[in-house]
Amino acid sequence: MFWSEEERWRLLQGTGILEAVDKDLANIQMEYSSIILPFLKAHPDLFNPKVHTLELYKKLVAFVMAYSFQEPLEEDEEDEEEPNPPMMVPMADLLNHVASHNANLEYSPECLKMVAIQPIHKGQEVFNTYGQMANWQLLHMYGFAQPYPGNRDDAADIQMLTLCKAALQAAKTDVERQLVLEQWDLLCKMEMVGEEGAFVIGWEKVLTEEELFTALKVLGMPAEEFKEFKEEEGWANEMGENGNTDLTLSMIPTLKASWKKLLFDATLLTLQAYSSGLKAEEDVLSDQQAFSKLNCREQFALHVRYGQKKILQQLLELVSS
Repeated sequence: MFWSEEERWRLLQGTGILEAVDKDLANIQMEYSSIILPFLKAHPDLFNPKVHTLELYKKLVAFVMAYSFQEPLEEDEEDEEEPNPPMMVPMADLLNHVASHNANLEYSPECLKMVAIQPIHKGQEVFNTYGQMANWQLLHMYGFAQPYPGNRDDAADIQMLTLCKAALQAAKTDVERQLVLEQWDLLCKMEMVGEEGAFVIGWEKVLTEEELFTALKVLGMPAEEFKEFKEEEGWANEMGENGNTDLTLSMIPTLKASWKKLLFDATLLTLQAYSSGLKAEEDVLSDQQAFSKLNCREQFALHVRYGQKKILQQLLELVSS
């Protein structure tokens, strides 16, 4: 949030962080204007809006976002309950994160424990985990990223609208384009896709497997098949059926050719959103002198871009086989 707009655009274009930061800044502005400022004005003996400014509030929000802990909800509570409030825990927030961590945070009614999950030797750093987070999430929330290939939880997003765009580009006639729009509308009604949604691709599997499988299936239907599918309301049961779909990356080459072509085109469109190619990133990473000349923001942004492009390149190779 504290990078300049030019810096964010130059280093993070295509990563998804730009959109996340814009949303953060808009929410902070809204909260300050509608909640914080009226409260300050209601208590002039305690607060001065000229001192307790939006910029100060932004720093405080960022501090809480980056250093607080949130007790996770139980699985049976996730759909019904609001998330637990953040807690500031001095000392516990000193621990850094890596995907291959050696300690875990445990919650109980009496205390918060940091528990070793493997032997930790004298002089060895104790690493916590902030969760299964892709590099773009780590940079967005905490200001750092893990070098490739350290983050086994890294992932790349293909925006759902990009898949629709790829389908529309492949349509050769107005009738075919209208069919794509009707199919997309049905997918929206099925709550499988949305304007701000993304298909998340990890190193070994598709993390949004049900959504991607269903989207490819519906968008790949010929007109007559789609008409029958829609009229029979078969889509009403699709969510339950596809919930068992384990769409590992090894399964990608076995998909229908039309599905693979659609996924290939969407992946290409996603790669085109970056300001540089995979080869350019590899050249810098393999040149220690060139890499050392980058400042820390440039290095972290490079780790984010490179990991995402590697995952997307792997996907391209799978859908091409």
